[in-house]
Amino acid sequence: MNKILKTIIAVLLIAIISSISTLGLIYYALGFNEQGFSNLMRFITAYRFIETKYVNDTDDVKLIDGAIDGMVKSLNDPHSNYLSPKMYKTLMEQTEGSFAGIGVVMGMDNEQKIHIVGIMENSPGQKAGLQEGDEILAVDGVPVTQMAFDEVAAHVRGQAGTDVVLTIMRDNANQDITITRDNIKLKTVGHKMLDNNIGYIQIVSFSEDTANEFNEAYNDLKNQGMKALVLDLRNNPGGLLTTCVEIAKKLVPKGEIVSIVDKQGNKETYSSSLEAPEYPLVVLINKNSASASEILSGAIQDTKTGTIIGNTSYGKGSVQTILPMFEDDAVKLTIAKYYTPSGRSIDGTGITPDIEINLDENATSDTQLDKALEVLKAQLNNN
Repeated sequence: MNKILKTIIAVLLIAIISSISTLGLIYYALGFNEQGFSNLMRFITAYRFIETKYVNDTDDVKLIDGAIDGMVKSLNDPHSNYLSPKMYKTLMEQTEGSFAGIGVVMGMDNEQKIHIVGIMENSPGQKAGLQEGDEILAVDGVPVTQMAFDEVAAHVRGQAGTDVVLTIMRDNANQDITITRDNIKLKTVGHKMLDNNIGYIQIVSFSEDTANEFNEAYNDLKNQGMKALVLDLRNNPGGLLTTCVEIAKKLVPKGEIVSIVDKQGNKETYSSSLEAPEYPLVVLINKNSASASEILSGAIQDTKTGTIIGNTSYGKGSVQTILPMFEDDAVKLTIAKYYTPSGRSIDGTGITPDIEINLDENATSDTQLDKALEVLKAQLNNN
């Protein structure tokens, strides 16, 4: 980054003392209009002032990292952020489904608070005593309010065998919990057969292997004689759009699944070719069901493929992409909005369930799942 930046600075400084026609060529080559070029020069001037006049030594890479981070933060978009090399690596590992960490799923609510919404069996987090619902206040003493969500995830993860200290709030009391990281193989799909041959599939996130895992679970339940299906997307924060679409093609009848519209108004539509759904379907969602979870549940709701039960979902109706840069870092940027088959945007509003039912933290049974089974049993009896 340092060599590249200094080369750019040298070229631009030479351009400043060159002719107007040369400046015009520079505008064209860099893709800037005159105002854009002027803004770039302001940045370079500030950089040079700091580098040459600040009383203490400076770190060129930190200066540029801070500038990029500041630009993205100025968008006031919680889903767009600068990814340091560590954060970028963490995000890529997450989508690949294998990483070193503590084995928990974190979610951010509409108040920007971060909670633990899922814990893997026999994971370091479970062994250390973490519980679903714990609010994460700090990681190794650094308040999460000073970090983007992806940055929190990157700090929680690290090399296997190393410790991380989470400051959490539980029952209105703060406590520090030390967890030793370990290698985690994330299995994103779980399944089982319930009473009356009603299949149950839970998806905890949409990573690269999730569609294959879903197909294996679906086919296993089908071979066991499944007659109806409960799809549990509660506490699923989302993931890969392409994976979500592949799963939707197994459930949603022929037609549109989701449409994506970018800044220029260009529209891309993802569709299903399924002739008809095989089984009666109920989808479970809650306030932590976000992004790809909402795309899937929205498509199922709009096409009347199944019944949505639970609580209103998070309301993330935007699409992000990862744009790699020069130094193993990247920018995660919102590039489009998505719309359900009926043309609605759920950004900021979420998916409203067909049947609203709460799940009390102290409940002795899963009331939302119980309702799903009640609905499906009634449908099976009517058939």
